[in-house]
Amino acid sequence: MERRTGVREAEADGTATGPDPDARWLALLMHAAFFLLLGASLTRFLMRHPGEARTPWIIALSITLAVLYLLGPVLGSRPTPRRLTWLGVLVAVWMVLVVLAPSFAWCAVPLFYTGLRILPPRAALALVALLTAFVVAAQLRLATGFDPNLVLAPPAVAAVATAVFVHMQRQAVRQRDLAARQRELIDDLLRTRRELAATERREGTLAERQRLSMEIHDTLAQGLSSQQMLLQAADRTWDADPDAARRHVRTATGIAERNLAEARRFVHDLAPADLAEGGGLEAALHALAARESAQAQGALTVRCHVEGTPHAPLPDRVQSALLRIAQGALANVREHAGATAAGLTLTHLDDRVVLDIGDNGRGFTPEPGAPRATRATRATGAVRGHGLPAIRARVHQLGGTLTIESAPGEGTVLSAEIPLAPTALTTPEDPT
Repeated sequence: MERRTGVREAEADGTATGPDPDARWLALLMHAAFFLLLGASLTRFLMRHPGEARTPWIIALSITLAVLYLLGPVLGSRPTPRRLTWLGVLVAVWMVLVVLAPSFAWCAVPLFYTGLRILPPRAALALVALLTAFVVAAQLRLATGFDPNLVLAPPAVAAVATAVFVHMQRQAVRQRDLAARQRELIDDLLRTRRELAATERREGTLAERQRLSMEIHDTLAQGLSSQQMLLQAADRTWDADPDAARRHVRTATGIAERNLAEARRFVHDLAPADLAEGGGLEAALHALAARESAQAQGALTVRCHVEGTPHAPLPDRVQSALLRIAQGALANVREHAGATAAGLTLTHLDDRVVLDIGDNGRGFTPEPGAPRATRATRATGAVRGHGLPAIRARVHQLGGTLTIESAPGEGTVLSAEIPLAPTALTTPEDPT
């Protein structure tokens, strides 16, 4: 009952979801029916009972009933004391009319609707029963004899009208509840989308930060480390061997130029400078091998070999990652392996591409049970830094596998295998 009253109050205040077209048309239909029945009843009375003493009273009461009915929409739909008083006066005037002229009994049908719309359910049913009793009494007064239809038809009509109205109101309540639940669900979905978008932005930011850290480590940091070693070597040999010192300085200058190109590329689009120069991954790997050999000044020779032909150009993401892997692996060879020869082998297969980096250095013992290999110790006792985890992270981001084969005194072979299936290349980056 409270729920139904609340719905009526919301309709009256305009706080509901919106005007119900069915309820509006039903109200207009009932208003029109009331005035039509009232006019027809008054006309019938005047035609059959002209010049009677009660005629002025019938006319006055009919006008009063019409005016009272017109005041109904002005008072609103809330069951306020003023509204209930109006309904009581309206029903009382109608009852007086029915007593004076039974033909006004059929105006009860629109009054059924008015009572059901305003009163609580029990009070509305009591009013409907009272109005039906008056209709039955009026019909029996008009009949020349007892007619069962006059006794049973009005209650049947009242019952059908009440059932239809109650059903329509319950349907309206269900529709409003459903609309409210749908709005709540939509609000929840929108809130979830906003939260998911914020989470994805945070994860993307973390992934981008990690990627940038790996990019800087594999390029600028490695280049600066090489420059530092070359300049230290030049400082030590400046007096004893000026020519060698100048060679070290020139090599360091070349590394600085490469680092400058990489830094500018970071600002532009963070793509490797070797790839930006054109020629693709194969040309970039050849250039990397030649540059590493030149920087080592005979202490390390790096060769590059390509096997197979790709069926389609490798995605930019795969080319960039493989080049960075090669740069990081050769930096490890240069700093830790003590090798004199290293090789880059790029193999194109039908559904994957494989990059192998091997050296003849001192080797090391990979740590068992450490798939991410955050640290590994070589035979010399040097502690691995960020290079190998960065390589593993790059391979993992592309859905590939990284294999490391090494033993003390037997060199090291690092193999990165990247699948070329679309699902593998669209795997979200792991921010860890």
